[in-house]
Amino acid sequence: MSQPPDPDSALPPESPAFPPESIEAFLRFCAGEWMSLRSRFALAQSMDNADEGDEWHTSERGELVVAYLEPAAADSPGGLQVGPKGEPSSQLLFAGDGSFQSGTGRGTWQLWPDGSLELVIADDRRELRERIWFTKPNLRLRSTLEHRADGSPGRASFSSEIRRVSRQAPADG
Repeated sequence: MSQPPDPDSALPPESPAFPPESIEAFLRFCAGEWMSLRSRFALAQSMDNADEGDEWHTSERGELVVAYLEPAAADSPGGLQVGPKGEPSSQLLFAGDGSFQSGTGRGTWQLWPDGSLELVIADDRRELRERIWFTKPNLRLRSTLEHRADGSPGRASFSSEIRRVSRQAPADG
């Protein structure tokens, strides 16, 4: 006897394939409203003040709104408009050559074979790496790690995000 499908992993018929296999599909898959729980860590501070309590980390809940931006050029996979619900958002514009722009910052992106997207922004002061992946269609995870130019750790964060979905009203029948 077969098991009933898992409602958490079920997608509506009009939804794209899971997991997304191209950068365009990945970006489109990010669109939605997300409930987020983010933990932030000040790694350098935790090493310097190991015996002084737990001020080196915080956790916060929030709501994040992500919109897919259609490509502006034929060689572009598109972009994302991202921001806390009810607050100003920022844009990440992706190029087909593996680069992206966010405000005045520029970086590189790579979609890994495991389905995760890695974003890297580096300058002469630091390197910031963010990895985003889906474990289920409506569950997204993000990790961010900063290394300073001298090789020391800076800060890190981990977020688990659940997509808000609206329930369909049952059809009268």
